[in-house]
Amino acid sequence: MKSAPAILPKNLKILKDLGEHIQLARLRRRLSADQVAERTGISRKTVYNIEQGSPTVAMGSYLQVLFVLGLEKDLLAVAAADPLGRKLQDAGIVTAKRAPKTKK
Repeated sequence: MKSAPAILPKNLKILKDLGEHIQLARLRRRLSADQVAERTGISRKTVYNIEQGSPTVAMGSYLQVLFVLGLEKDLLAVAAADPLGRKLQDAGIVTAKRAPKTKK
């Protein structure tokens, strides 16, 4: 059985902030967590976990909640600018489409 990867505290903080933003967006729309759960087809507990920034909730569930809130396109902004990647590309550093295989 695979174990969950360790998540750095700063990344947990990012997830917590994301959850808070989602909760505030829901409240601004005057939707209850039960309404969001019903519209997304996920459980009320999962909506709660998303709003808490739980790292164990599937990204698809986060996306479903964002969709109900009309914010799904916000995900398109993630890594869109990628200034570091652009600098590496401009420097001519060749990157493979796949990472090299590691020996076990």
